[in-house]
Amino acid sequence: MSEPAASPHAAPAPPESAPPESAPPESTRTGPGRLLVAVYALFALSASARAAVQIATQFHRAPVAYLLSAFAAVVYILATVTLVNGSPTARRIAIWSCSVELAGVLAIGTWSLVDRATFPDATVWSGYGSGYGFVPLVLPVFGLLWLRYWAKRTRSERTAAPSAGDAEAGDARADPGTLATGPGLSEINVRAAAGSPASPGRAAGAAEPAD
Repeated sequence: MSEPAASPHAAPAPPESAPPESAPPESTRTGPGRLLVAVYALFALSASARAAVQIATQFHRAPVAYLLSAFAAVVYILATVTLVNGSPTARRIAIWSCSVELAGVLAIGTWSLVDRATFPDATVWSGYGSGYGFVPLVLPVFGLLWLRYWAKRTRSERTAAPSAGDAEAGDARADPGTLATGPGLSEINVRAAAGSPASPGRAAGAAEPAD
């Protein structure tokens, strides 16, 4: 007794799942960004507290220096919030904040060395951040490099998305198992596509009965 032929409408086997890949960081606050955000948050807190105390108790002694300390605190707060947020708009604001921070460290650091009378008390950016181990000078550089990495990643994802869609469409058009081709199989293909079984008398390769 012959075995029954396989049904032409059998469901295809599910594709094998690809091995999981290591997921990239999903936000500027993940990976190395955690350390960056922690340092920015620390400077935002310390600069804000220091500027608040100096302005409240001895503003008349060095108003320029204390106001610049307050400005530095605002920049650190803005950079911290935008790096934690990580959205495209927040990343653009973070780039602006880090750029202003780097320019301020260089400008105020030079100013504090040239005109020491204006800075009887040091600010966060005085002497290029020498009072804080020059971390204020290095921090915006690392921040800009991290944000540059995210800008490149965003551009590559936008480029890869249309390419992946075109590849899937091409695979669907070039699938050799969609319909069989060849002499005598046109009607079977049409019936298979319509979901109706092919006529036994019109099966592919069936020999005509001899007269």
